Amino acid sequence: MGRLRTRVRPNIQKVFMVWLILLAALCLAACSTPDVLTEREGFVEVTGGKVWYRIVGSGSATPVILLHGGPGAASDYLKPLEKLAVDRPVIFYDQLGCGRSDRPADRTLWRIERFVEELSQVRAALKLKDVHLYGHSWGTMLAVDYMLTKPSGVKSLILASPCLSAKRWVEDANVLIAQLPRETQKVIRSHEKAGTTDSKEYEAAVSQYLERHVCRLNPWPEDLIRSFAMSNMDIYKIMWGPSEFYPTGDLKTYERVSRLHEIKAPILFTAGRYDEATPGATTWYHSHVPGSALLIFENSSHLAMFEEPEEYVRTLRKFMKRF
Repeated sequence: MGRLRTRVRPNIQKVFMVWLILLAALCLAACSTPDVLTEREGFVEVTGGKVWYRIVGSGSATPVILLHGGPGAASDYLKPLEKLAVDRPVIFYDQLGCGRSDRPADRTLWRIERFVEELSQVRAALKLKDVHLYGHSWGTMLAVDYMLTKPSGVKSLILASPCLSAKRWVEDANVLIAQLPRETQKVIRSHEKAGTTDSKEYEAAVSQYLERHVCRLNPWPEDLIRSFAMSNMDIYKIMWGPSEFYPTGDLKTYERVSRLHEIKAPILFTAGRYDEATPGATTWYHSHVPGSALLIFENSSHLAMFEEPEEYVRTLRKFMKRF
């Protein structure tokens, strides 16, 4: 019997060690996140030209389309949302006229109705039957107007740092401007009155506002700087105006609060505590949509994806996983 035990014990130990190695490998595979996500890019034909898109990730969960701000910015500043690709494909695209997309000279293209049509065309070209929709800043205007066309297959809607009432936006901006140094306020108002908002002095004053209420990080992230560099200020001025707080373009009369109840998809509203899309305004929008969710990021302004990146992505992931 002693001889038999000495022969069997090493075999048991060997099997046990193999089992431990396999278990560790399985745990590692289940718990780890791949360092490299799948990625592809290309162009889609839309009314007026071609728009550039990039799809990151290939997970089995419903894809999410990202609608960047501006109008006329580029999607680069949304790069932190690549982390959502752990679960699902994340679709970035530069709206026509900015970023890597075509820049046609036809000024009649810069209407919200055409951008709504463009979103439909991008979705159709990429065969996105079911999607989540994320809009940020101007992208929330675009998202809401798209949803009011009653598209099918939108599982949820995220309205991040929204502008759904131009009137309320200006009222809140006036309060925020009143908190700037007195000399800065004087510069802003004098140039707006004189029609000299293209002056360097006005731009410097606007920068103080942006540093408080758009991105409070110093220095600004490279992705944000690149997004500004690839923007199209002509579109911004035509549709909005010379600065965040002085709308003179077509969107200066934009009001959709009274129609928010028409949107049947689940909605998450988000804003930063120091956001130019103020917590008060965002809470007001939220109150018009029974059953919607709201989250204010306490250490952020307009770009919580940079200022509180981990909590921001975690919040979006948790919300989309519900639908």
